[in-house]
Amino acid sequence: MNGYLEAIRPKVSEEDYSELCALTNPKVFEFIAKSSDLCNCEKIFVCNDSTEDVAYVRQQALAIGEEAPLKLQGHTVHFDGMHDQGRDRQATKYLVPRGISFGKALNQIDRQEGLVEVKGLLRDSMKGRTMIVRFISLGPPNSVFTILGLQCTDSWYVAHAEDLLYRPGYEVFRQSEPNREFLRVLHSAGKLTTDMTSAEHDKKRIYIDHMDNTIYSVNTQYAGNSVGFKKLAFRLAIRKANYEGWLAEHMMIMGVHGPGGRKTYFSGAFPSACGKTSTAMLPGETIVGDDIAYIRDIGSVARAVNVESGIFGIIQDVNPDDDTLIYKVLHSPGEIIFSNVLVKDDQPYWLGMGSPLPNEGKNFSGNWHEGKTDADGNKIPAAHKNAR
Repeated sequence: MNGYLEAIRPKVSEEDYSELCALTNPKVFEFIAKSSDLCNCEKIFVCNDSTEDVAYVRQQALAIGEEAPLKLQGHTVHFDGMHDQGRDRQATKYLVPRGISFGKALNQIDRQEGLVEVKGLLRDSMKGRTMIVRFISLGPPNSVFTILGLQCTDSWYVAHAEDLLYRPGYEVFRQSEPNREFLRVLHSAGKLTTDMTSAEHDKKRIYIDHMDNTIYSVNTQYAGNSVGFKKLAFRLAIRKANYEGWLAEHMMIMGVHGPGGRKTYFSGAFPSACGKTSTAMLPGETIVGDDIAYIRDIGSVARAVNVESGIFGIIQDVNPDDDTLIYKVLHSPGEIIFSNVLVKDDQPYWLGMGSPLPNEGKNFSGNWHEGKTDADGNKIPAAHKNAR
């Protein structure tokens, strides 16, 4: 019997223990056990991607207050802290061995020094909490494109967001060979405020260990920092692609319909917030993906897949005239998490939505009113420009 698996057993239910026993990769047990030991969680919940488990994750996000229900069925809202509204360049670093440099363009820290620091911040960070284990398939399962991912987090919001953004991976892990490589993410929101947002933003760290294919993230909830398979694991995929001879790109993929039933697929690369989602969702065309693409040479033809299965898109300036399809989706029942928008009477509002905004409500600063300022005297907008 695997020693790491036995170390996990006291913290999981019998059902979850059985789910783990069905897996054959010892590295899975090792990562979960070491994460549990470091963060000192009270319990471990293993999500097997069943309808019941996915619903439980969503219910817990609402129950503990990381999300709140909105008026339309399936819609919820999540708020990040005032200092946690986007990816943090200064807090994000590569862990590199002493004597090696990735160049001045990339933030980096000595690997051993960085591991000591980030593990020190993660130590006991989940005390009294449940650690949620999510299995992810990046790209279509069981294909040449597939990369597996495993995340341990104490945020039910993060676990819920991953269900909306990625293909389920438990069955892919279960069917995989024991030595299958996978990407790892360990995340803790850290100490929380009464509003259930990360309190110690000055201790925010997002470290990328390319030698061990592991992301460490602590004292942050913003999805770009905490949902490890977004831009963080994307960086690991870029290195993997470079060594193996394929491409991992910040690109949307779409099919454009032409005369005579012709459909032409192409990818497009733009900087963040420059229109990938809006372009991919033009009415009458076919969306494949809006953010990240894996591209391989198959039979001397460039073939691409959408790494994700959902959208984490900037909502500012989405309006009924310019973004007809997106706007319709956002005003229809269905599973959607809004983040860092303005909420009034259980309705979400955002900048540039094409209609007047309320002059009060709740946003990322708490209870908000027109003219409210922050600690430095700066006017706080109704919604954040990076609201999603």
